[in-house]
Amino acid sequence: MRSSSGRNSSGNNGGSRGGNSGGRGGSGGGRGGSGSGGGRGASGGSGGGRGNYRGAGNDRDDKQGGRPKKPRPEERRYDVGPGGSPEGPKSGRGASARGGSKGGPKQSQQQRGRWAPATSREYDARAEERNRERYAGKKDVKLPKTFPGAEQEGERLQKILARAGYGSRRACEELIEQARVEVNGEIVLEQGKRVDPEKDEVRVDGLTVATQSYQFFALNKPAGVVSTMEDNEGRQCLGDYVTNRETRLFHVGRLDTETEGVILLTNHGELAHRLTHPKYGVKKVYLAHIVGPIPRDLGKQLKDGIQLEDGYARADHFRVVEQTGKNYLVEVTLHEGRKHIVRRMLAEAGFPVDKLVRVAFGPITLGDQKSGWLRRLSNTEVGMLMQEVDL
Repeated sequence: MRSSSGRNSSGNNGGSRGGNSGGRGGSGGGRGGSGSGGGRGASGGSGGGRGNYRGAGNDRDDKQGGRPKKPRPEERRYDVGPGGSPEGPKSGRGASARGGSKGGPKQSQQQRGRWAPATSREYDARAEERNRERYAGKKDVKLPKTFPGAEQEGERLQKILARAGYGSRRACEELIEQARVEVNGEIVLEQGKRVDPEKDEVRVDGLTVATQSYQFFALNKPAGVVSTMEDNEGRQCLGDYVTNRETRLFHVGRLDTETEGVILLTNHGELAHRLTHPKYGVKKVYLAHIVGPIPRDLGKQLKDGIQLEDGYARADHFRVVEQTGKNYLVEVTLHEGRKHIVRRMLAEAGFPVDKLVRVAFGPITLGDQKSGWLRRLSNTEVGMLMQEVDL
């Protein structure tokens, strides 16, 4: 045999195709050679090219020949660059996780979860402890007042406006910012001002605001209803339309039993008194159905004055609204409130009234309100009523 044959060798441990362990994998057998080596053999004395890596002839520590090995975890080594660590990879991503110098966010020793807070609990606990030591034995810190006069009694202005029905508190703050609110004649330009609902006068756009728990209603009184809150004779009265009210209401003025139209109900005593006092001259508008023909000077007669048993009565305004044959619908405006005054004036002029409806009381009009319906007055209507009598 040739000592350096290409296919057969007298290597250290192996035969031609076998080895001590047989098969195709010898330690130095197979197709490998041991000496100076030729053909397809490796130059090493113990590594066979296609030997069985499980066989005794395969040296796993040899990096030169054969199949590359997978190092065990404890045998792994890492390239250490600037900022790298020879102990092993860091947690996270990027090159620094492989021992390099770049990439990878800094992480705590225990990797945070996806929804972890920005600060650790230990940090919060230390901060709380520092604050506790800092303020130990000190008195409570008083915050400065946010506006002058905050120590006075009363309620915030925007709260009172919201309760009065001018919208949400934010909407009321916008009214103040727009310089539309006055308190005791002075325009309010700051938020948070406190007022006394019992003493201070609040106005919005020049109209007085009912700052207390007042209620204002308008009723379209049907014919046959008595203008009292209670009736001992059991007749239908105004009180039947305002049952289950927490506060006691009273009517402003009166209407004849057979007269229909608007009548006001409120618990504001001063307003009710002024609305009916002749000094303030609050006007009332009536529609009367009469039978004609009527003379052209009827309006002049009524405005000049009609002599009644209790004195002269004068109309402020008169006009014909509608005519159908001999039937006339006339409008009479006056500021007096004597009993049956419109009926008596027209009857004295020679025109008895078939039907009478009061369609307006000051700024409050009947509109399309149905007979027997009760409605709450708006803030604007209440303000106009108070303005009418200098409240």
